[in-house]
Amino acid sequence: MKIPTTLKHKPVVVSENYEKVDGRLARNTDAKGLSLGLAQWNDRGKVDISAKVWRYTGEKWSRQSEELPLHRALDLSILICRTLAHFQEAYRYEHLYDPQQPVIDRIALQGDAMTVAVSMDNEKINEDIKLFSQALSDNDEMFGERLRALSKILNDMGY
Repeated sequence: MKIPTTLKHKPVVVSENYEKVDGRLARNTDAKGLSLGLAQWNDRGKVDISAKVWRYTGEKWSRQSEELPLHRALDLSILICRTLAHFQEAYRYEHLYDPQQPVIDRIALQGDAMTVAVSMDNEKINEDIKLFSQALSDNDEMFGERLRALSKILNDMGY
C-alpha cells in the first residue's frame, strides 16, 4: 500500500507493504507502512525528522498512526536491547529481577543517563514480569531475526 505524501508528515524514506512483515501480525495488521521523513510538528525555519508507523483502517489512514522523533525510536531500541539482555540472565532471580536492586542499567546519553529499571510502581509486577518473560521467550525467533539484521547493519556502518 502506498504511503500518503499529502499529509503533514512528509515521507522521505519508506517501507511500504509493512503489513507483510509486521511480526506475528503479518498479513493481518492495520500497520501498512513505515517511513522516515519531515516531522508533522515542524514550524517555519525548524526541521525535525521523525519515524512514523502508518496505520490504515481499510477506509482511511488512522489517527492512531504513531510518529516519533528519530532519537526516541533509537532510545526505544536501546531500551528493548537492554531489556532482552536482562531477561537472558533473569532466571537467576526468584522473581526474574532483584527487588532490592530494580535498576537494570543506566546508559550514558547526552551527559546524563537513561535508567532501565523494573517498574516497582506496578502492583502486580511479580505476575506481569512472568507474563512479559514468557512473551519474550515465545517471540525469541522473531526478535532474533530482527536483532541479527540490525547487528549486521550496525557492523556494516562501523558501529
